[in-house]
Amino acid sequence: MLNILQKGLLIGCLSLFTQSLFSQTKGLTNTQSSKYAKLQSVDIGAVSWTKGFWADRFEVCKKTMVPTLWNRYNDTISCHAFHNFEVAAGLAKGRFRGPSFHDGDFYKTLEAVSAMYASTKDPQLEGWLDHAIEVIGKAQKPDGYIYTKSIIEQKASGKTQMFDDKLSFEAYNFGHLMTAACIHYRVTGKTSLLNIAKKATDFLIGFYNTASPEQARNAICPSHYMGIIEMYRTTKEPRYLALAEKLITIRGESEGTDDNSDRVPFRKMTKVIGHAVRANYLFAGVADVYAETGDATLLAPLNALWDDVINHKMYVTGACGALYDGVSPDGTAYKPDTVQKIHQAYGRSYQLPNHSAHNETCANIGNLLWNWRMLQLTGEAKYADIMELALYNSILSGVNLEGNKFFYTNPLSASKDYPYLMRWHGGRSPYISKSNCCPPNVVRTVAEVNNYVYSLAKDGLYINLYGGSTLQTTLENGQKLWVEQQTNYPWEGNITLDLKEIPSQNYTIYLRIPSWTTGAEIFINGKKLNQTVAIGEYVGIKQNWKKGDKLTLRLAMPTQLLESNPLVEETRNQVAVKRGPIVYCLESADLPTSQKLSSILIPTTTQWIPKKQKIVNTEVTALEGSVKLVIDNQWKNSLYRPVSTNTQTTKVSLIPYFAWANRGDTEMSVWLPVSR
Repeated sequence: MLNILQKGLLIGCLSLFTQSLFSQTKGLTNTQSSKYAKLQSVDIGAVSWTKGFWADRFEVCKKTMVPTLWNRYNDTISCHAFHNFEVAAGLAKGRFRGPSFHDGDFYKTLEAVSAMYASTKDPQLEGWLDHAIEVIGKAQKPDGYIYTKSIIEQKASGKTQMFDDKLSFEAYNFGHLMTAACIHYRVTGKTSLLNIAKKATDFLIGFYNTASPEQARNAICPSHYMGIIEMYRTTKEPRYLALAEKLITIRGESEGTDDNSDRVPFRKMTKVIGHAVRANYLFAGVADVYAETGDATLLAPLNALWDDVINHKMYVTGACGALYDGVSPDGTAYKPDTVQKIHQAYGRSYQLPNHSAHNETCANIGNLLWNWRMLQLTGEAKYADIMELALYNSILSGVNLEGNKFFYTNPLSASKDYPYLMRWHGGRSPYISKSNCCPPNVVRTVAEVNNYVYSLAKDGLYINLYGGSTLQTTLENGQKLWVEQQTNYPWEGNITLDLKEIPSQNYTIYLRIPSWTTGAEIFINGKKLNQTVAIGEYVGIKQNWKKGDKLTLRLAMPTQLLESNPLVEETRNQVAVKRGPIVYCLESADLPTSQKLSSILIPTTTQWIPKKQKIVNTEVTALEGSVKLVIDNQWKNSLYRPVSTNTQTTKVSLIPYFAWANRGDTEMSVWLPVSR
């Protein structure tokens, strides 16, 4: 018999051995060994926010978003996500309650807690994780299958069907389990959740070896492509890469739907169609597979689809998915003679309504995930530009400034006079009972933004995003890298990098010059760099650096009026106001009660003055300027009338779009009529 000490030593050795089987790289997406990726993530926890915009958002995330989310998902009154695992594990009695993707919502919550633990090392967070993972492990079936809805129903009925419902979210839930497991392992070094995910991935391999074509395509919202590749990167199990390749290949082999972007095989896709979350997750997963395989037949469609979204179907805020509901000819170039219902979907090119814009927060996060992977593949700044646009606008708008209420949709205008009641109508909600997938998604994203700031290449460091932060890491050659970024971005365009430790010989620092700026200057230790600086690209500065060097970037940050392509009918003769990466809006809370938002005209000659303004708990930079106010703006029982020329000058204050709907039930518009 082994004594207690011997048992402890044996368990410890087994734990170390198990952990040694898996990759010890710790990036958010581990492209360190990806042959076809130019950039790799820094270790999770290597970047800390210090002061400024994202430091403030992260503090709200730590104190409010994560605890609020955790309490909600452990609540058995309004939300039953964790309770479903307890029932499936036999630890409680009851039926499955909630949407079929509830497991995935809880896995995203685990990922958010793990990401927060990486920065705080808060033992309470670790305790939350350990307890939840223990229950999930007990809920998992011996063959690796883990889907509480089916497991609970199987216990009641005795039936054993899997993946038979094309509208169920089994694969989606599996995917978020895999992603959360990899993040949890990289943060804690524990294999508890990773082992559960490994059994689940092994189950999928066996399942897809025998699945019917119909079962094989029942994979709504394919988060599992990203998840499987992260499992491959973590475990180095070649069967996982083969599985991901197989799943992409079989898409569209049997009759699919426009709604799920599988009407045709992926390699034949040229236009973006269908549900925006499902499409963006698909593209992100395919980009992951390309990073490992270099399959050019995957990259060509990715490039074409990216062009279709960015240049024809994306909102000025970086939001995606214009339509609440429609039919397939509104969103597809494939078999338009066959009409299918689609929802929460991309529409036609230039079909970008404002009042009825859907723009699900999850779709906007999908846009971030896709462009992050494209950035890693190529090192091209245009992808980081889209990441930044979405983060500051259409993603951050998904959670209120206090961190406890959320949006499902993110329209670009809101009016009390709008005659239609939208499915997701109204203000922010602490719990979106119909579909609460967005809150855990936006919380995990805010908790992980620090992992997008910097990337590593073989020859240097890429600065993708700007914000007060420190990066401390060790390079593959053993050299230390310690950089401190000081800035009041996005309100100001001055960024200083204090190089506290850096390789001295021929090391390159790549600064992203955002496409929105009108000019940029670079200084080293106060001396202007005589080097061409191209807008919308990374500029590489190769030096023999020394400890204590300071690299400064000064970006011009004018306020700009944007107009849309004339084919966007909804915004003809209107303008959106943007300063730096921030898109602004006019909210009725900033107008006298006698003035109507629809009465405002924006002169092209207006001089916009940046001014500090506090909204709830957050100080933002507003824009103050003189505009025209239409005096006669009564439209009751009128569809048309002669143009009113009776105007007067008034002052308005525009606020960042992400900050609207924090002061009660208000009206808002991003696009405003222009007065030339």
